[in-house]
Amino acid sequence: MTENADLLVSGSHLLPMDDAGTVMTEGAVAISGDTIVAVGPAAELVARFPGARRLHTPHGLIMPGLVNTHTHAPMACFRGLADDLPLMTWLTEYIFPAEARLTREIIHHSTLLSLAEMIKSGTTSFCDMYLFAQEVAAAAKMSGMRAWIGEVLYDFPSPNYGELENGFAYVEEMFAAYRHDPFITITVDPHALYTCSPPLLQRLHKMAAQHDSLYVIHLSETRDEVAGCEKQYGARPVGHLDRLGVLDSRVVADHCVELTSEEIDLLAKRGVRVAHCPESNLKLASGIAPVPELLAAGVTVGLGTDGAASNNDVDMFGEMDTVAKIHKVRRLDPTVMPAETVVAMATRGGAKVLGAETMIGSLEVGKKADLIVLDLDQPHLTPLYHLPSHLVYAARGGDVVHSIINGRLVMQDRKLLTLDEPAILARANEIAEQIRGGVGRQG
Repeated sequence: MTENADLLVSGSHLLPMDDAGTVMTEGAVAISGDTIVAVGPAAELVARFPGARRLHTPHGLIMPGLVNTHTHAPMACFRGLADDLPLMTWLTEYIFPAEARLTREIIHHSTLLSLAEMIKSGTTSFCDMYLFAQEVAAAAKMSGMRAWIGEVLYDFPSPNYGELENGFAYVEEMFAAYRHDPFITITVDPHALYTCSPPLLQRLHKMAAQHDSLYVIHLSETRDEVAGCEKQYGARPVGHLDRLGVLDSRVVADHCVELTSEEIDLLAKRGVRVAHCPESNLKLASGIAPVPELLAAGVTVGLGTDGAASNNDVDMFGEMDTVAKIHKVRRLDPTVMPAETVVAMATRGGAKVLGAETMIGSLEVGKKADLIVLDLDQPHLTPLYHLPSHLVYAARGGDVVHSIINGRLVMQDRKLLTLDEPAILARANEIAEQIRGGVGRQG
């Protein structure tokens, strides 16, 4: 029987992130439609699939696309708007007033800006929670990216849907629209404990159960959040959610900076998954999440960038570099968070956080063809001794030259193929002028 492949991606190195920890020189990945049909030595696959189109990068490293487990893509329009401020000042005095001026059109174009940045820095899948989520989903469809998307709900009126009941209807519309979509998965997203009452948290959890969806929430991000929860509810955030009956394996908990050892054990027991956003946590001085302890307890942890308003980019390579270093300093132990662990968090770990580990996160036969190629023929990547170390400590998002999502080439030789980059940049600058006129800093 003749085997078929549409595309054969080959390069000087292949890092499939499989269980065996394979590192291969002169490797290749064969793709048929949206699926990986073979992974192995390039010479063997070229002979096996002679009719396949070949995308060869002589000094190319082929690896799984990165998975950004927590971001707010439309907040790219707020990049640099309110830096060097405490979290609550940042939120209440700058971000919330700016968000009141948002429109569907601004959200759509700001999302496209973030998606262009993500693709060009190696991200192929992302989990987003924000306002006007239908526009975020529409932009994601245009880009060809794989996305988990939810509309943020809270007790006060939203700039998008107004009163809370309208928010529930809005989310139901999204579930109906994307129920069978191969790229877009809808999530249920309470904003945080300090913006959602116990009845709202429970009602949203019931909605997540009804739709078999993830329940995405900011959790234990700052000391002030923990103190406020204790004062109002007599429990720390993790215990508060558990007491409400909503702490389970549906939960994707974003940040988790302020945790006790008992809370870590409870998160592990309940099967909660965590999105670690080190650069945002550092920039807002929220603290450093106890990720080595979470991993040791068996908690699944992925990496996220948070939004460009608090990072200020969505480059997952930068996030990998940061996460490896801050935990070494926190523990005063250079062996903590080795490069292999960090790369796994950005790929396999992120896929598992989103419940997609059987579909993405590694390059294996039967999985979806989500992969990127980096150009290793550069001064800062020479010489090469250890691939994972290179990816964490030396590589940058700008080293990514090709990106393939679901078998589709979305970037080739640094050129976006699904998005009009010059038009996106021009519109983003126009939007910035609108925002500048209302709130924010000049210059």
